[in-house]
Amino acid sequence: MAKEEFRVYNSMTQQKEVFTTKEPGKVGMYVCGITAYDFSHIGHARAAVNFDVLYRYLMHLGYEVTYVRNFTDVDDKIIRRANESGENPLSLSERFCQEYLADMNDLQCLSPTHQPRVSDHLEQIKDMITQIINNEYGYVVDGDVFFSVEKFPNYGQLSGQKLENHRAGERVAVDPRKRSPFDFALWKAAKPGEPSWESPWGHGRPGWHIECSAMSAHYLTFKFDIHGGGIDLIFPHHENEVAQSCAACQESKISYWMHNGHVTNNNEKMSKSLGNFFTIRQITERYHPLVLRHFLISAHYRSPLNYTVSQLDSASDTIYYIYQTFQDCEDALLQHQGENLTEGLGKTAKKDPVSSAAEECINNLRSEFQTRMADDLNTAHILTGAFQEALKFINSTLTSLKKKQPKKQQLSMIQALISVKKELREVLDVLGLLSSSTSSEVLQQLKDKAVKRAGMVEDDILKLIDDRTQARKNKDFARSDQIRAELSALGIALMDVGKETIWRPCVPVELAPPPPPSEQNKPTPLAEKKPTEQQVAQPPAVEQNKAAQEQTVQDAQPHEENKATVPV
Repeated sequence: MAKEEFRVYNSMTQQKEVFTTKEPGKVGMYVCGITAYDFSHIGHARAAVNFDVLYRYLMHLGYEVTYVRNFTDVDDKIIRRANESGENPLSLSERFCQEYLADMNDLQCLSPTHQPRVSDHLEQIKDMITQIINNEYGYVVDGDVFFSVEKFPNYGQLSGQKLENHRAGERVAVDPRKRSPFDFALWKAAKPGEPSWESPWGHGRPGWHIECSAMSAHYLTFKFDIHGGGIDLIFPHHENEVAQSCAACQESKISYWMHNGHVTNNNEKMSKSLGNFFTIRQITERYHPLVLRHFLISAHYRSPLNYTVSQLDSASDTIYYIYQTFQDCEDALLQHQGENLTEGLGKTAKKDPVSSAAEECINNLRSEFQTRMADDLNTAHILTGAFQEALKFINSTLTSLKKKQPKKQQLSMIQALISVKKELREVLDVLGLLSSSTSSEVLQQLKDKAVKRAGMVEDDILKLIDDRTQARKNKDFARSDQIRAELSALGIALMDVGKETIWRPCVPVELAPPPPPSEQNKPTPLAEKKPTEQQVAQPPAVEQNKAAQEQTVQDAQPHEENKATVPV
Protein backbone atom coordinates (compact mmCIF):
# COMPACT_ATOMS: atom_id res chain seq x y z
CA MET A 1 0.00 0.00 0.00
CA ALA A 2 1.52 3.32 -1.10
CA LYS A 3 1.96 5.83 1.70
CA GLU A 4 0.13 9.13 1.49
CA GLU A 5 2.18 12.33 1.43
CA PHE A 6 1.93 14.07 4.79
CA ARG A 7 0.45 17.53 4.30
CA VAL A 8 0.25 20.15 7.04
CA TYR A 9 -1.43 23.54 7.22
CA ASN A 10 1.17 26.29 7.50
CA SER A 11 -0.14 29.37 9.29
CA MET A 12 2.57 31.45 7.63
CA THR A 13 1.39 30.67 4.08
CA GLN A 14 -2.21 29.91 5.08
CA GLN A 15 -2.33 26.73 3.02
CA LYS A 16 -1.61 23.02 3.25
CA GLU A 17 1.88 22.04 2.18
CA VAL A 18 3.69 18.73 1.70
CA PHE A 19 5.82 18.14 4.78
CA THR A 20 9.55 18.02 4.09
CA THR A 21 12.31 18.30 6.67
CA LYS A 22 15.46 20.38 6.68
CA GLU A 23 17.48 17.28 7.52
CA PRO A 24 16.41 13.94 5.99
CA GLY A 25 14.78 11.65 8.54
CA LYS A 26 14.91 14.19 11.37
CA VAL A 27 12.37 16.70 12.70
CA GLY A 28 12.94 19.66 15.02
CA MET A 29 9.72 20.81 16.73
CA TYR A 30 9.17 23.57 19.29
CA VAL A 31 5.80 24.05 21.01
CA CYS A 32 4.98 26.90 23.39
CA GLY A 33 4.11 25.50 26.81
CA ILE A 34 2.32 26.96 29.80
CA THR A 35 2.91 29.92 32.08
CA ALA A 36 3.04 27.98 35.34
CA TYR A 37 1.06 29.84 38.01
CA ASP A 38 -2.09 27.71 38.40
CA PHE A 39 -3.58 24.34 37.49
CA SER A 40 -3.83 24.01 33.72
CA HIS A 41 -7.21 24.03 32.01
CA ILE A 42 -8.47 21.91 29.13
CA GLY A 43 -7.46 24.59 26.61
CA HIS A 44 -3.86 23.89 27.64
CA ALA A 45 -4.61 20.18 27.42
CA ARG A 46 -5.82 20.53 23.85
CA ALA A 47 -2.53 22.04 22.70
CA ALA A 48 -0.53 19.40 24.56
CA VAL A 49 -2.59 16.47 23.29
CA ASN A 50 -2.75 17.59 19.67
CA PHE A 51 0.98 18.21 19.43
CA ASP A 52 1.56 14.91 21.21
CA VAL A 53 -0.44 13.24 18.42
CA LEU A 54 1.79 15.03 15.90
CA TYR A 55 4.89 13.87 17.81
CA ARG A 56 3.64 10.27 17.83
CA TYR A 57 2.62 10.37 14.17
CA LEU A 58 5.99 11.72 13.04
CA MET A 59 7.71 8.89 14.91
CA HIS A 60 5.19 6.45 13.38
CA LEU A 61 6.35 7.72 9.96
CA GLY A 62 9.92 6.88 10.95
CA TYR A 63 11.28 10.32 11.83
CA GLU A 64 13.73 10.98 14.64
CA VAL A 65 12.04 13.87 16.44
CA THR A 66 13.58 16.44 18.75
CA TYR A 67 10.56 17.85 20.54
CA VAL A 68 10.99 20.94 22.73
CA ARG A 69 8.17 22.32 24.92
CA ASN A 70 9.01 25.13 27.32
CA PHE A 71 7.81 26.27 30.71
CA THR A 72 7.45 30.00 31.37
CA ASP A 73 8.49 30.27 35.01
CA VAL A 74 9.31 34.01 35.04
CA ASP A 75 6.32 36.21 34.22
CA ASP A 76 4.09 39.03 35.50
CA LYS A 77 1.22 36.60 36.26
CA ILE A 78 3.50 34.33 38.31
CA ILE A 79 4.87 37.27 40.28
CA ARG A 80 1.37 38.63 40.92
CA ARG A 81 0.07 35.24 42.13
CA ALA A 82 3.16 34.68 44.32
CA ASN A 83 2.73 38.11 45.94
CA GLU A 84 -0.91 37.28 46.68
CA SER A 85 0.01 33.98 48.34
CA GLY A 86 3.25 35.15 49.95
CA GLU A 87 5.21 32.50 48.08
CA ASN A 88 8.53 32.70 46.26
CA PRO A 89 7.68 33.13 42.53
CA LEU A 90 10.07 30.40 41.36
CA SER A 91 8.80 28.00 44.04
CA LEU A 92 5.20 28.64 43.02
CA SER A 93 6.05 28.12 39.38
CA GLU A 94 7.96 24.90 40.12
CA ARG A 95 4.93 23.53 41.96
CA PHE A 96 2.60 24.15 39.04
CA CYS A 97 5.14 22.81 36.54
CA GLN A 98 5.02 19.53 38.46
CA GLU A 99 1.20 19.59 38.54
CA TYR A 100 1.19 20.10 34.78
CA LEU A 101 3.56 17.17 34.25
CA ALA A 102 1.25 14.99 36.38
CA ASP A 103 -1.68 16.02 34.16
CA MET A 104 0.34 15.24 31.03
CA ASN A 105 1.17 11.80 32.40
CA ASP A 106 -2.53 11.15 33.06
CA LEU A 107 -3.38 12.22 29.50
CA GLN A 108 -0.68 9.88 28.13
CA CYS A 109 1.32 12.69 26.56
CA LEU A 110 4.85 11.51 25.87
CA SER A 111 7.62 13.49 27.51
CA PRO A 112 9.23 15.95 25.05
CA THR A 113 12.94 15.61 24.36
CA HIS A 114 13.60 18.87 26.22
CA GLN A 115 11.40 20.92 28.61
CA PRO A 116 13.42 24.11 29.19
CA ARG A 117 12.52 26.79 31.72
CA VAL A 118 13.20 30.49 31.41
CA SER A 119 15.05 30.64 34.73
CA ASP A 120 17.57 28.08 33.45
CA HIS A 121 18.27 29.91 30.17
CA LEU A 122 18.97 33.48 31.17
CA GLU A 123 22.40 33.47 29.49
CA GLN A 124 20.95 32.40 26.12
CA ILE A 125 18.24 35.06 26.45
CA LYS A 126 20.73 37.83 27.30
CA ASP A 127 23.00 36.76 24.43
CA MET A 128 20.12 37.01 21.95
CA ILE A 129 19.06 40.43 23.24
CA THR A 130 22.66 41.62 22.88
CA GLN A 131 22.71 40.40 19.28
CA ILE A 132 19.43 42.19 18.54
CA ILE A 133 20.83 45.44 19.97
CA ASN A 134 24.07 45.04 18.02
CA ASN A 135 22.01 44.56 14.83
CA GLU A 136 20.20 47.85 15.66
CA TYR A 137 16.76 46.32 16.20
CA GLY A 138 16.78 46.94 19.95
CA TYR A 139 17.40 49.95 22.21
CA VAL A 140 17.91 50.53 25.94
CA VAL A 141 15.94 52.99 28.07
CA ASP A 142 16.56 53.22 31.83
CA GLY A 143 17.45 49.52 32.16
CA ASP A 144 14.59 48.36 29.92
CA VAL A 145 15.31 46.99 26.44
CA PHE A 146 12.72 47.38 23.69
CA PHE A 147 12.43 45.89 20.21
CA SER A 148 11.99 48.50 17.48
CA VAL A 149 9.10 47.13 15.44
CA GLU A 150 9.35 49.81 12.74
CA LYS A 151 12.91 48.67 11.98
CA PHE A 152 11.57 45.26 10.96
CA PRO A 153 9.68 45.78 7.67
CA ASN A 154 8.20 42.25 7.58
CA TYR A 155 6.43 42.65 10.90
CA GLY A 156 2.92 41.17 10.51
CA GLN A 157 3.90 38.48 8.00
CA LEU A 158 2.61 35.62 10.20
CA SER A 159 -0.55 37.18 11.61
CA GLY A 160 -1.45 39.51 8.76
CA GLN A 161 -1.70 42.33 11.32
CA LYS A 162 -0.87 45.79 10.01
CA LEU A 163 0.45 48.39 12.44
CA GLU A 164 -1.63 51.11 10.84
CA ASN A 165 -4.77 49.15 11.76
CA HIS A 166 -3.95 49.31 15.49
CA ARG A 167 -4.65 52.30 17.65
CA ALA A 168 -2.06 52.30 20.40
CA GLY A 169 -3.23 53.11 23.92
CA GLU A 170 -6.81 51.87 23.47
CA ARG A 171 -6.42 49.00 25.94
CA VAL A 172 -3.05 49.52 27.61
CA ALA A 173 -1.36 52.82 28.42
CA VAL A 174 1.58 53.47 26.08
CA ASP A 175 5.01 53.82 27.69
CA PRO A 176 6.16 57.30 26.55
CA ARG A 177 9.79 56.14 26.59
CA LYS A 178 9.17 53.88 23.55
CA ARG A 179 10.20 55.12 20.13
CA SER A 180 6.98 53.64 18.80
CA PRO A 181 3.89 52.61 20.76
CA PHE A 182 4.12 49.17 19.07
CA ASP A 183 7.60 48.37 20.40
CA PHE A 184 7.71 45.53 22.94
CA ALA A 185 9.96 44.63 25.88
CA LEU A 186 12.92 42.30 25.47
CA TRP A 187 14.20 42.97 29.01
CA LYS A 188 12.44 44.58 31.98
CA ALA A 189 14.33 46.57 34.60
CA ALA A 190 14.11 45.22 38.13
CA LYS A 191 11.27 46.34 40.40
CA PRO A 192 11.02 45.92 44.18
CA GLY A 193 9.66 42.50 45.19
CA GLU A 194 10.34 40.90 41.82
CA PRO A 195 12.96 38.27 40.91
CA SER A 196 15.81 39.74 38.88
CA TRP A 197 19.12 38.80 37.32
CA GLU A 198 22.23 40.72 36.37
CA SER A 199 22.55 41.86 32.77
CA PRO A 200 24.53 44.37 30.66
CA TRP A 201 21.57 46.75 31.10
CA GLY A 202 21.24 46.37 34.88
CA HIS A 203 19.26 43.98 37.07
CA GLY A 204 16.02 42.79 35.55
CA ARG A 205 14.21 39.89 33.90
CA PRO A 206 13.24 38.83 30.37
CA GLY A 207 10.16 39.99 28.51
CA TRP A 208 7.74 37.23 27.56
CA HIS A 209 8.39 36.86 23.83
CA ILE A 210 12.19 36.63 23.86
CA GLU A 211 12.28 33.39 25.86
CA CYS A 212 10.90 31.18 23.08
CA SER A 213 13.16 32.68 20.41
CA ALA A 214 16.22 32.08 22.61
CA MET A 215 15.32 28.57 23.78
CA SER A 216 14.20 27.29 20.37
CA ALA A 217 17.46 28.55 18.82
CA HIS A 218 19.47 26.97 21.64
CA TYR A 219 17.99 23.49 21.19
CA LEU A 220 17.09 23.49 17.48
CA THR A 221 19.25 26.29 15.95
CA PHE A 222 17.69 29.22 14.09
CA LYS A 223 16.46 26.88 11.36
CA PHE A 224 14.03 24.12 12.28
CA ASP A 225 10.90 22.42 11.00
CA ILE A 226 7.83 23.07 13.17
CA HIS A 227 6.82 25.77 15.64
CA GLY A 228 3.46 25.17 17.30
CA GLY A 229 1.04 26.54 19.86
CA GLY A 230 -2.50 27.76 20.39
CA ILE A 231 -4.11 30.01 17.79
CA ASP A 232 -4.23 32.85 20.33
CA LEU A 233 -0.41 32.95 20.28
CA ILE A 234 -0.18 33.95 16.61
CA PHE A 235 -0.39 37.61 17.62
CA PRO A 236 1.47 39.06 19.29
CA HIS A 237 3.63 36.25 20.71
CA HIS A 238 4.59 34.31 17.59
CA GLU A 239 4.67 37.45 15.44
CA ASN A 240 7.17 38.92 17.88
CA GLU A 241 9.16 35.68 17.88
CA VAL A 242 9.54 35.89 14.10
CA ALA A 243 10.77 39.47 14.37
CA GLN A 244 13.20 38.77 17.25
CA SER A 245 14.70 35.65 15.71
CA CYS A 246 15.21 37.28 12.31
CA ALA A 247 16.67 40.38 13.97
CA ALA A 248 19.17 38.23 15.87
CA CYS A 249 20.01 36.03 12.88
CA GLN A 250 19.09 36.83 9.30
CA GLU A 251 19.27 33.10 8.50
CA SER A 252 16.39 32.34 10.90
CA LYS A 253 13.74 30.22 9.21
CA ILE A 254 10.97 28.02 10.57
CA SER A 255 9.41 25.84 7.88
CA TYR A 256 5.91 25.29 9.31
CA TRP A 257 3.89 27.26 11.84
CA MET A 258 1.08 25.12 13.26
CA HIS A 259 -1.70 26.33 15.59
CA ASN A 260 -4.54 24.53 17.34
CA GLY A 261 -8.00 26.05 17.78
CA HIS A 262 -9.61 27.22 21.01
CA VAL A 263 -11.65 25.13 23.40
CA THR A 264 -14.87 27.05 23.88
CA ASN A 265 -17.53 27.01 26.59
CA ASN A 266 -20.92 27.98 25.22
CA ASN A 267 -19.04 29.05 22.08
CA GLU A 268 -16.87 31.52 24.02
CA LYS A 269 -13.10 30.97 24.30
CA MET A 270 -12.24 29.14 27.50
CA SER A 271 -9.61 31.07 29.46
CA LYS A 272 -8.53 31.92 32.98
CA SER A 273 -9.05 35.61 32.36
CA LEU A 274 -12.73 35.04 31.51
CA GLY A 275 -13.24 32.63 34.42
CA ASN A 276 -15.16 30.17 32.23
CA PHE A 277 -12.62 27.36 32.27
CA PHE A 278 -12.37 23.86 33.71
CA THR A 279 -9.03 22.55 34.87
CA ILE A 280 -7.71 19.25 33.55
CA ARG A 281 -7.87 17.95 37.12
CA GLN A 282 -11.55 18.88 37.48
CA ILE A 283 -12.42 16.83 34.40
CA THR A 284 -10.23 13.81 35.17
CA GLU A 285 -11.72 13.57 38.66
CA ARG A 286 -15.02 12.66 36.97
CA TYR A 287 -13.94 11.15 33.65
CA HIS A 288 -11.14 8.78 32.73
CA PRO A 289 -8.15 10.67 31.25
CA LEU A 290 -8.51 8.64 28.03
CA VAL A 291 -12.02 10.08 27.72
CA LEU A 292 -10.73 13.65 27.92
CA ARG A 293 -7.97 12.83 25.43
CA HIS A 294 -10.50 11.33 23.00
CA PHE A 295 -12.73 14.40 23.36
CA LEU A 296 -9.77 16.72 22.64
CA ILE A 297 -8.96 14.99 19.33
CA SER A 298 -12.59 14.52 18.30
CA ALA A 299 -12.47 17.69 16.19
CA HIS A 300 -9.78 18.72 13.72
CA TYR A 301 -6.99 20.37 15.69
CA ARG A 302 -7.43 23.72 13.88
CA SER A 303 -11.18 23.89 14.49
CA PRO A 304 -12.83 25.29 17.62
CA LEU A 305 -13.91 22.59 20.06
CA ASN A 306 -16.97 23.34 22.16
CA TYR A 307 -16.98 21.80 25.62
CA THR A 308 -20.16 20.01 26.67
CA VAL A 309 -20.82 17.27 29.21
CA SER A 310 -22.66 15.25 26.56
CA GLN A 311 -19.49 15.21 24.43
CA LEU A 312 -17.55 13.76 27.35
CA ASP A 313 -20.29 11.19 28.01
CA SER A 314 -20.19 10.12 24.38
CA ALA A 315 -16.39 9.88 24.45
CA SER A 316 -16.59 7.77 27.60
CA ASP A 317 -19.03 5.41 25.90
CA THR A 318 -16.67 5.07 22.94
CA ILE A 319 -13.65 4.24 25.12
CA TYR A 320 -15.67 1.71 27.11
CA TYR A 321 -16.86 -0.01 23.94
CA ILE A 322 -13.29 -0.27 22.59
CA TYR A 323 -11.83 -1.74 25.75
CA GLN A 324 -14.78 -4.07 26.33
CA THR A 325 -14.23 -5.43 22.81
CA PHE A 326 -10.54 -5.91 23.60
CA GLN A 327 -11.39 -7.63 26.90
CA ASP A 328 -13.82 -10.03 25.21
CA CYS A 329 -11.25 -10.77 22.52
CA GLU A 330 -8.57 -11.47 25.14
CA ASP A 331 -10.95 -13.72 27.12
CA ALA A 332 -11.76 -15.74 23.99
CA LEU A 333 -8.11 -16.13 23.03
CA LEU A 334 -7.24 -17.19 26.57
CA GLN A 335 -10.03 -19.76 26.55
CA HIS A 336 -8.92 -21.27 23.26
CA GLN A 337 -5.31 -21.24 24.37
CA GLY A 338 -6.47 -23.38 27.27
CA GLU A 339 -8.09 -25.72 24.76
CA ASN A 340 -4.74 -25.96 22.90
CA LEU A 341 -6.33 -24.55 19.77
CA THR A 342 -3.65 -21.87 19.41
CA GLU A 343 -0.89 -24.47 19.05
CA GLY A 344 -1.59 -24.72 15.35
CA LEU A 345 -1.50 -20.98 14.73
CA GLY A 346 2.12 -20.96 13.61
CA LYS A 347 1.51 -23.54 10.87
CA THR A 348 -1.76 -21.90 9.85
CA ALA A 349 -0.16 -18.46 9.62
CA LYS A 350 2.48 -19.72 7.20
CA LYS A 351 -0.06 -21.27 4.85
CA ASP A 352 -2.85 -18.74 5.14
CA PRO A 353 -1.77 -15.67 7.21
CA VAL A 354 -5.23 -14.20 7.59
CA SER A 355 -8.69 -14.69 6.10
CA SER A 356 -9.76 -12.52 3.18
CA ALA A 357 -12.43 -10.87 5.34
CA ALA A 358 -9.89 -10.02 8.04
CA GLU A 359 -7.39 -8.80 5.43
CA GLU A 360 -10.02 -6.52 3.91
CA CYS A 361 -10.90 -5.20 7.37
CA ILE A 362 -7.22 -4.49 8.16
CA ASN A 363 -6.55 -2.86 4.78
CA ASN A 364 -9.61 -0.61 5.12
CA LEU A 365 -8.59 0.42 8.62
CA ARG A 366 -4.98 1.07 7.62
CA SER A 367 -5.94 2.98 4.47
CA GLU A 368 -8.50 5.20 6.21
CA PHE A 369 -6.12 5.93 9.09
CA GLN A 370 -3.25 6.84 6.75
CA THR A 371 -5.47 9.01 4.56
CA ARG A 372 -6.92 10.97 7.46
CA MET A 373 -3.69 11.43 9.38
CA ALA A 374 -1.74 12.41 6.26
CA ASP A 375 -4.32 15.13 5.60
CA ASP A 376 -3.11 17.61 8.24
CA LEU A 377 -3.75 15.24 11.17
CA ASN A 378 -7.47 14.89 10.56
CA THR A 379 -8.36 13.07 13.77
CA ALA A 380 -12.03 14.12 13.64
CA HIS A 381 -14.23 10.99 13.63
CA ILE A 382 -11.11 8.84 13.33
CA LEU A 383 -12.61 6.23 15.66
CA THR A 384 -15.64 5.82 13.40
CA GLY A 385 -15.83 4.36 9.90
CA ALA A 386 -13.28 1.61 9.30
CA PHE A 387 -12.26 1.61 12.97
CA GLN A 388 -15.83 0.83 14.00
CA GLU A 389 -16.09 -1.82 11.29
CA ALA A 390 -12.99 -3.49 12.71
CA LEU A 391 -14.56 -3.58 16.18
CA LYS A 392 -17.74 -5.05 14.69
CA PHE A 393 -15.63 -7.63 12.86
CA ILE A 394 -14.10 -8.74 16.16
CA ASN A 395 -17.51 -8.97 17.83
CA SER A 396 -19.08 -10.96 15.00
CA THR A 397 -16.06 -13.29 14.94
CA LEU A 398 -16.36 -13.80 18.69
CA THR A 399 -20.02 -14.73 18.22
CA SER A 400 -19.14 -17.23 15.48
CA LEU A 401 -16.32 -18.67 17.57
CA LYS A 402 -18.83 -19.65 20.27
CA LYS A 403 -20.54 -21.96 17.80
CA LYS A 404 -19.22 -25.42 17.00
CA GLN A 405 -16.71 -25.08 14.16
CA PRO A 406 -14.11 -27.33 12.53
CA LYS A 407 -10.70 -26.85 14.17
CA LYS A 408 -9.22 -25.31 11.01
CA GLN A 409 -12.03 -22.75 10.89
CA GLN A 410 -11.55 -21.93 14.56
CA LEU A 411 -7.82 -21.41 14.03
CA SER A 412 -8.58 -19.06 11.14
CA MET A 413 -10.93 -17.05 13.36
CA ILE A 414 -8.37 -16.84 16.14
CA GLN A 415 -5.73 -15.63 13.70
CA ALA A 416 -8.20 -13.02 12.41
CA LEU A 417 -8.90 -11.80 15.94
CA ILE A 418 -5.21 -11.46 16.73
CA SER A 419 -4.44 -9.62 13.48
CA VAL A 420 -7.37 -7.16 13.57
CA LYS A 421 -6.86 -6.41 17.27
CA LYS A 422 -3.16 -5.73 16.62
CA GLU A 423 -4.04 -3.21 13.89
CA LEU A 424 -6.58 -1.49 16.13
CA ARG A 425 -3.99 -1.20 18.89
CA GLU A 426 -1.50 0.40 16.49
CA VAL A 427 -4.05 3.08 15.57
CA LEU A 428 -4.81 3.74 19.24
CA ASP A 429 -1.09 3.91 20.02
CA VAL A 430 -0.49 6.69 17.47
CA LEU A 431 -3.49 8.57 18.87
CA GLY A 432 -2.25 8.09 22.43
CA LEU A 433 -5.40 6.17 23.38
CA LEU A 434 -3.71 2.84 24.08
CA SER A 435 -3.50 2.44 27.84
CA SER A 436 -0.57 0.84 29.62
CA SER A 437 -3.16 -0.71 31.96
CA THR A 438 -4.91 -3.97 31.09
CA SER A 439 -8.30 -3.86 29.39
CA SER A 440 -10.01 -5.08 32.56
CA GLU A 441 -8.29 -2.36 34.59
CA VAL A 442 -9.40 0.35 32.15
CA LEU A 443 -12.98 -0.95 32.24
CA GLN A 444 -13.00 -0.91 36.04
CA GLN A 445 -11.58 2.62 36.06
CA LEU A 446 -14.32 3.75 33.67
CA LYS A 447 -16.95 2.13 35.88
CA ASP A 448 -15.51 3.82 38.98
CA LYS A 449 -15.75 7.22 37.26
CA ALA A 450 -19.33 6.52 36.16
CA VAL A 451 -20.34 5.63 39.73
CA LYS A 452 -18.75 8.85 40.97
CA ARG A 453 -20.62 10.93 38.35
CA ALA A 454 -23.85 9.25 39.44
CA GLY A 455 -23.19 10.31 43.03
CA MET A 456 -23.29 6.71 44.21
CA VAL A 457 -21.10 3.83 45.33
CA GLU A 458 -21.26 0.46 43.59
CA ASP A 459 -23.09 -1.12 46.52
CA ASP A 460 -25.96 1.32 45.84
CA ILE A 461 -26.23 0.00 42.28
CA LEU A 462 -26.10 -3.63 43.41
CA LYS A 463 -28.84 -2.94 45.96
CA LEU A 464 -31.04 -1.43 43.24
CA ILE A 465 -30.35 -4.43 41.00
CA ASP A 466 -31.56 -6.69 43.84
CA ASP A 467 -34.64 -4.47 44.31
CA ARG A 468 -35.39 -4.68 40.60
CA THR A 469 -34.97 -8.46 40.59
CA GLN A 470 -37.42 -8.73 43.47
CA ALA A 471 -39.86 -6.37 41.73
CA ARG A 472 -39.79 -8.59 38.64
CA LYS A 473 -40.43 -11.68 40.76
CA ASN A 474 -43.42 -9.85 42.25
CA LYS A 475 -44.52 -8.89 38.72
CA ASP A 476 -44.20 -5.23 39.73
CA PHE A 477 -42.96 -4.29 36.28
CA ALA A 478 -43.68 -0.57 36.76
CA ARG A 479 -41.19 -0.49 39.65
CA SER A 480 -38.71 -2.58 37.64
CA ASP A 481 -38.95 -0.17 34.71
CA GLN A 482 -38.59 2.80 37.06
CA ILE A 483 -35.35 1.49 38.60
CA ARG A 484 -33.84 0.86 35.18
CA ALA A 485 -34.91 4.27 33.86
CA GLU A 486 -33.64 6.16 36.92
CA LEU A 487 -30.24 4.44 36.74
CA SER A 488 -30.08 5.06 33.00
CA ALA A 489 -30.66 8.76 33.65
CA LEU A 490 -27.61 8.67 35.93
CA GLY A 491 -25.45 7.01 33.27
CA ILE A 492 -25.80 3.43 34.56
CA ALA A 493 -27.19 0.83 32.13
CA LEU A 494 -28.62 -2.49 33.34
CA MET A 495 -28.38 -5.58 31.12
CA ASP A 496 -30.13 -8.88 31.72
CA VAL A 497 -27.83 -11.69 30.62
CA GLY A 498 -29.59 -15.00 31.11
CA LYS A 499 -30.72 -15.00 34.74
CA GLU A 500 -28.13 -12.43 35.78
CA THR A 501 -28.32 -8.63 35.71
CA ILE A 502 -25.08 -6.73 35.19
CA TRP A 503 -24.36 -3.03 34.80
CA ARG A 504 -22.06 -0.82 32.76
CA PRO A 505 -21.63 2.92 32.16
CA CYS A 506 -23.74 4.53 29.45
CA VAL A 507 -24.63 7.93 28.06
CA PRO A 508 -27.27 9.28 30.48
CA VAL A 509 -30.79 9.00 29.07
CA GLU A 510 -33.16 11.76 30.11
CA LEU A 511 -36.17 10.60 32.10
CA ALA A 512 -39.50 11.12 30.39
CA PRO A 513 -41.63 13.68 32.27
CA PRO A 514 -44.77 12.28 33.93
CA PRO A 515 -48.02 12.99 32.09
CA PRO A 516 -50.19 15.86 33.39
CA PRO A 517 -52.94 14.80 35.84
CA SER A 518 -55.65 15.20 33.19
CA GLU A 519 -53.80 12.74 30.93
CA GLN A 520 -52.89 10.08 33.48
CA ASN A 521 -56.09 8.02 33.14
CA LYS A 522 -56.40 8.59 29.42
CA PRO A 523 -55.83 5.44 27.32
CA THR A 524 -52.58 5.51 25.34
CA PRO A 525 -52.92 4.84 21.59
CA LEU A 526 -51.41 1.46 20.74
CA ALA A 527 -48.82 3.02 18.43
CA GLU A 528 -47.51 5.19 21.28
CA LYS A 529 -47.37 2.49 23.94
CA LYS A 530 -43.90 1.61 25.18
CA PRO A 531 -43.24 -2.03 26.10
CA THR A 532 -42.60 -2.77 29.75
CA GLU A 533 -40.22 -5.40 31.02
CA GLN A 534 -43.21 -7.74 31.28
CA GLN A 535 -43.54 -7.56 27.48
CA VAL A 536 -39.90 -7.55 26.40
CA ALA A 537 -36.53 -7.42 28.10
CA GLN A 538 -35.11 -4.53 26.08
CA PRO A 539 -31.65 -3.08 26.66
CA PRO A 540 -31.33 0.65 27.40
CA ALA A 541 -31.22 3.25 24.64
CA VAL A 542 -27.48 3.02 24.10
CA GLU A 543 -27.87 -0.72 23.35
CA GLN A 544 -30.87 -0.61 21.03
CA ASN A 545 -29.04 -0.47 17.71
CA LYS A 546 -27.03 -3.53 18.69
CA ALA A 547 -30.07 -5.34 20.04
CA ALA A 548 -31.88 -4.93 16.72
CA GLN A 549 -29.33 -7.28 15.19
CA GLU A 550 -29.54 -9.82 18.01
CA GLN A 551 -32.06 -11.95 19.82
CA THR A 552 -33.64 -10.81 23.07
CA VAL A 553 -31.30 -9.87 25.84
CA GLN A 554 -31.80 -13.21 27.60
CA ASP A 555 -30.41 -15.01 24.55
CA ALA A 556 -27.72 -12.46 23.69
CA GLN A 557 -24.01 -13.22 23.89
CA PRO A 558 -22.39 -11.76 27.01
CA HIS A 559 -19.52 -10.16 25.11
CA GLU A 560 -21.97 -8.01 23.16
CA GLU A 561 -24.18 -7.27 26.13
CA ASN A 562 -21.38 -5.54 27.99
CA LYS A 563 -20.91 -2.94 25.26
CA ALA A 564 -22.78 -0.01 23.76
CA THR A 565 -23.02 0.96 20.13
CA VAL A 566 -20.70 3.90 19.64
CA PRO A 567 -22.46 6.94 18.17
CA VAL A 568 -21.05 7.94 14.76
